[in-house]
Amino acid sequence: MRVAGTSYTDSMVAQMNLLAAQQYKLQQRASTGQRIQAPEDDPAGMQQALGLQAESSNVSQYAENITTLQGRSNAGYAVLQQIQTIVSRVGDIATQVDGTTSPQAMQSYATEVTQLIQQAAQLMNTKNNGQYLFGGTASGQPPFTVTTDANGNVTGVTYQGNTSVAQSQIADNSTISADVPGENTTGSGPRGLVADSRYGADLFHHLISLQNDLLANNTGAVSTTDNAAISKDQDNVAYQVANYGAVQAQLNTAASLASTRTTALSQDINNVAGADLATTLSQLSQANTAYTAALQSASTLLQLKQSLLAYLP
Repeated sequence: MRVAGTSYTDSMVAQMNLLAAQQYKLQQRASTGQRIQAPEDDPAGMQQALGLQAESSNVSQYAENITTLQGRSNAGYAVLQQIQTIVSRVGDIATQVDGTTSPQAMQSYATEVTQLIQQAAQLMNTKNNGQYLFGGTASGQPPFTVTTDANGNVTGVTYQGNTSVAQSQIADNSTISADVPGENTTGSGPRGLVADSRYGADLFHHLISLQNDLLANNTGAVSTTDNAAISKDQDNVAYQVANYGAVQAQLNTAASLASTRTTALSQDINNVAGADLATTLSQLSQANTAYTAALQSASTLLQLKQSLLAYLP
């Protein structure tokens, strides 16, 4: 049987291409550190790696959500601490006023309370990353507006937000909100920060009443009605401080778990799809040697073929 004159050349080229492809795959494996470059490399391993990568992507998103919530919660907690200081001060004023308090002292207290109302409203209009903290999901406008009379006394503080709060996912089947609505008079839903009809809290209304009773020199109303009302606001703010602390603790725990899971998933992905560098480099060296040997053999065969052809008539 005669062998076609090109059969040796075709076989040699096919072998060279095979060795070159093997070299390229090993070079890619060494440079990327990944054993699986395409589904055909390991179909089952590729499927497992894709599943792990999808989970890793989800965990990364949870971690981003947690970071955002931590920043928002920290900002809200800082405001709440200042609100608590204000409530404590007006509580002191309401407690100190009695039948022996002079009209001059009452006027001085009234001026201070007016200033504290303005300060509290300003604090409740705090922004974080361009969004108001205490307006519920209506975070694009100041949640509280203040009206005053010609003398600068506060006549009203109006809430413009709502009672809804955004929930963010921080783990599989786990969501949380770092927000608290400024007010909630609906009787249901999240507890309002400065006003909630279920608990008798209505800070701005109570402070305006205190201001007006001080201006009117009504010591009896201050020491009884106003003092009792502000006590409810103090209880509500204390609850909110504790609630913020609980949310921050939950976020810290979730952040730690997400970090641990991210590390574990990275290791799992590497175990499934990662290449052993020492083995890969050894295989690459062998492939390079084989390719070089093939080149030398091809060169020798071509030279021999040319020599034989030279003798043919």
